[in-house]
Amino acid sequence: MNGYPGGRQIDLTASAERWIAGDPDPSTRAELQAIVDAGDETELEERMGATLRFGTAGLRGRVEAGSNRMNRATVIRATRGLADHILASSPADRGPVVVGRDARLSSSVFMDDAIAVLVAAGLDVKSFDDAIPTPLVAYAARHLGAIAAVVVTASHNPPEDNGYKVYAENGAQIVPPADRGISQAIERVGPAVDVPRSQIVGDHVGQVPETLFEDYLMDLAEALPTVGGDRSLRIVYTAMHGVGGRYVLAALERFGFKGVHPVAAQLEPDGRFPTLAFPNPEEPGAMDMAHELAAAIDADLVLASDPDTDRLAVSLPEPDGHYRQLTGNQVGALLAEFILNHAEIDDPIVLNSIVSSPLLAAIAAGHRAIYDQTLTGFKWIWNAALDLEAEGRGHFVFGYEEALGYSVGPAVRDKDGISAAVAFATLAAEARANGATVWDRLGDLFNLHGVWVSTQRAIVRPGADGAEEIAAAMAGLATATPDTLGGLLVIAVTDYREGKDQRPRYLGETPLVAFDLGAAGRALVRPSGTEPKLKIYVDLRADAGDDWRATEERIIETAAAVATDLAAFMGF
Repeated sequence: MNGYPGGRQIDLTASAERWIAGDPDPSTRAELQAIVDAGDETELEERMGATLRFGTAGLRGRVEAGSNRMNRATVIRATRGLADHILASSPADRGPVVVGRDARLSSSVFMDDAIAVLVAAGLDVKSFDDAIPTPLVAYAARHLGAIAAVVVTASHNPPEDNGYKVYAENGAQIVPPADRGISQAIERVGPAVDVPRSQIVGDHVGQVPETLFEDYLMDLAEALPTVGGDRSLRIVYTAMHGVGGRYVLAALERFGFKGVHPVAAQLEPDGRFPTLAFPNPEEPGAMDMAHELAAAIDADLVLASDPDTDRLAVSLPEPDGHYRQLTGNQVGALLAEFILNHAEIDDPIVLNSIVSSPLLAAIAAGHRAIYDQTLTGFKWIWNAALDLEAEGRGHFVFGYEEALGYSVGPAVRDKDGISAAVAFATLAAEARANGATVWDRLGDLFNLHGVWVSTQRAIVRPGADGAEEIAAAMAGLATATPDTLGGLLVIAVTDYREGKDQRPRYLGETPLVAFDLGAAGRALVRPSGTEPKLKIYVDLRADAGDDWRATEERIIETAAAVATDLAAFMGF
């Protein structure tokens, strides 16, 4: 028994045959044809049961044949849709489209296809010669007055994936209605084989200036606090086989950090990610090689970039010699306190996303800074920052998300692992010059505002069946919610899928449900916009007491129990 109604199987086969006929790549045509010939209905459902759509950060998925996968046909159709949207909505004297890529195995050919489609559509293009950190593409878009920017990257996703990220004319990621307009334009595009593509030569194609990184470093110097500090820190850095190696090392050296020790085996870009099962610094084991080197040289600080260098992970030595990775919320809180403590303006703006720690609100209040929170994604953080600035509310200085994303200053309107690495190293250098450690600085924050801990539980359910399971679990929360979690009373539930008119302006409709645990904190659950995951977030608070570390240990256990109870209530 195949489990499919006969009509559904016929429709999938017909869709696959149409896709094959419209795919310009012989390798993916053959790949999908083999699935049709084998009668593999389950795999056919995975490949053709849906069409890859824009999510939190554009398109992202496994590199394979089919409409629900990343491949040349998907990229060509997406780019033509983007081009049509630009042509219909922008003036004739528009700037270029900036195009860049990471070092994943398929990124070069995807970038070439994107450029060829844009040029054939009559748009000017500025591109990078080689693989480049995503934040530098975002920086180039603003620096060159681009009408849009495209980055071929899957960021920290597994090696099998790739993606396609789009920035708007304002230098931030696309938001509604632009994303809907692009999606609708893509739907109107015919088969990829019929989309015009130009040779990547001629007056419409140019290179991004070689001076761009130098310009970026100069702008970074303007944004960073001007502090001295002991810059003789021993720092271990890993690029995780991504594109950040030479850029992060050059930036740290420019700002006076000479004692940086890279993890050699992970320094050069390599889309195979040979030493990592999952090139995401949040994943267990991903930091092991960096920690081993740090222990060998008695490092003061460990820094890690994800493969496209838009995120930063940080680890610190514990008294027993082991290295402990800070959470994204801890890094965000430390950077916010550091930046606000040295802010030279009267109206600094700081923001974070709804799934990031409420501790930032307390830090902002302590510095009389403007604070707001947004939906998940830096596209929301930066568009909110631009709104607040346009209204004369203040000037953006810092924003972050708990998933290791930080934006320091106004130069890059997205998360940026290069500037974050320099800022955190400077923070550590200042603490050391004052006879303190970064742990001491974290303790200062906890003693002042209470100990906040954050726990995240990711429930992975790949494939079409997994997506349905996650959707069903989320749907169930519309009719039934838990009364207690981890022994804590749930005093209120907010369903962000409805009632947006009753919430703050940057917290619109989104698939997120929040459980208010009173003074103890909160729990949230949402499906990932870029991966086949259900994500549970728990943020708990308690007074520091005599020993903030002991308090932290206690409430970490409670937070884990909250996450476990919520997952069980949802059937996981």
